[in-house]
Amino acid sequence: MKIGIVGAGGRMGRMLIETVLETEGAELAGGTETPSSNLLGKDLGALVGAEDQGVAVTEDARVLFEASDVVIDFTVPAATAAHAALAAEIGTAMVIGTTGLDAAQQADVEAASHAASVVQAGNMSMGVNLLVGLAEQVAAALGAEYDIEVVEMHHKHKIDAPSGTALMLGQAAAKGRGLDHNDAAVYAREGHTGARPGGAIGYATLRGGDVVGEHSVLFAGLGERVELTHRATNRSIFARGAVRAALWTGGQAPGLYSMRDVLGLA
Repeated sequence: MKIGIVGAGGRMGRMLIETVLETEGAELAGGTETPSSNLLGKDLGALVGAEDQGVAVTEDARVLFEASDVVIDFTVPAATAAHAALAAEIGTAMVIGTTGLDAAQQADVEAASHAASVVQAGNMSMGVNLLVGLAEQVAAALGAEYDIEVVEMHHKHKIDAPSGTALMLGQAAAKGRGLDHNDAAVYAREGHTGARPGGAIGYATLRGGDVVGEHSVLFAGLGERVELTHRATNRSIFARGAVRAALWTGGQAPGLYSMRDVLGLA
């Protein structure tokens, strides 16, 4: 499959290039960068110290979508929404790892899924997606007397909070408990908050250093606490998951899918 990468010159973009090059059945269709980037015109292979691949970095996303079977997007919400509009128009599949989309941007992604297969996940790792399933099961098994808290930590450059993965975990726990996540979520605590309300799903966000990603779901009861934890130590797990998802879109009907669909866990 011909795989395009938007934001090819970034840290994740370069990792995706490396992963495509080492994955059987995957071929680089091209990559884009912003108009001001000094990488425009450079061969994608050169970006990762590999031999030239005959495809250069461009600023034209439309050309990339037209040349690709599937495009992988780990950029920023506004760019992802614009790319989703191209996917809808051209019919190119997408794999979206961007987090922090607002309601209008998410609507653009959902519109694209009517014309193309779209895999969207707050986290592309197999371990995290297994953890999401476990969070739902444990929440369902433990009674309401067990309070649910989600704790996450990322590097200091991350721009959205809570992380998309933390929200996946909280939403899974809410589903297992039979709660409306929007009503149950507590994103911040400050000052005289009073006692913890029953049925709340709390979030704690930590930022610092170069932490790739750490997530825990805590079920705190009387006399005991159950903790489910995942720690990412290398971003390559996200790139491998994204390329796996990209290959999976081949032959899939238009629709909005998750990594749990890709992994056969849904």
